[in-house]
Amino acid sequence: METEQKQPAEHKTAKQHRARGIYLLPNLFTTAALFSGFYAVLAGMNQQFEKAAIAIFIAMILDGLDGRVARLTHTQTAFGAEYDSLSDMVAFGLAPALVMYEWALSGLGKLGWLAAFIYTAGAALRLARFNSKLDVADSNYFQGLPSPSAAAIIAASVWVAVDHGVAGTDVAVLVGLLTGICGLLMVSNVKYPSFKHIDFKGKIRFFSLVVVMLVFAVILVQPPAVLFTGFAIYALSGFYVAIRNYLKR
Repeated sequence: METEQKQPAEHKTAKQHRARGIYLLPNLFTTAALFSGFYAVLAGMNQQFEKAAIAIFIAMILDGLDGRVARLTHTQTAFGAEYDSLSDMVAFGLAPALVMYEWALSGLGKLGWLAAFIYTAGAALRLARFNSKLDVADSNYFQGLPSPSAAAIIAASVWVAVDHGVAGTDVAVLVGLLTGICGLLMVSNVKYPSFKHIDFKGKIRFFSLVVVMLVFAVILVQPPAVLFTGFAIYALSGFYVAIRNYLKR
């Protein structure tokens, strides 16, 4: 009888230990995204701004993969969601602001660090609002500019300028305005398409595949300029959606 009574307790303890564990694969992608954001900060501090910008874009790719991998492998957890948010804060909140500050904003004095802080605070508030409204938010749209998109605009602008030999001090005021605007757009009520319902498993026309190939080819020809233009258009698309909805009403 004693053996029969102990087995359920031992079995329950084993299940509890398994429940305390975390899934390795999706969290590896999240950790890699976190490292990319951390590396972007180090590169910016060492005046290697092109490497910093590329690291932020790598973080974006990894951030897009971790959630998809978790859904495909059915390894979604509350821990993974929280870890992903912390990683996003480093890669898309702190890293772009610090890189921009080191590149151009430090010459503006208090206005420079104020612009960088507005961006960082905007990213933090954006992530907090997103997490708090997961159950009630419209999955077709994001409320406010997504932090990866804001980080892409910041990183691509630095990349374009460095690629063309433009010094940050020469465009400090313009850069400060861009940084502050991106921070404010993240906490705005402007709606942006989420593209969450794109069916990657479904069939597409052959012509669509050709278009995708051409897009990749254009990006490879001039990556910083194409990426900056693309994400800038996405940032402006929210206003197009707002105007369209207003006219419908």
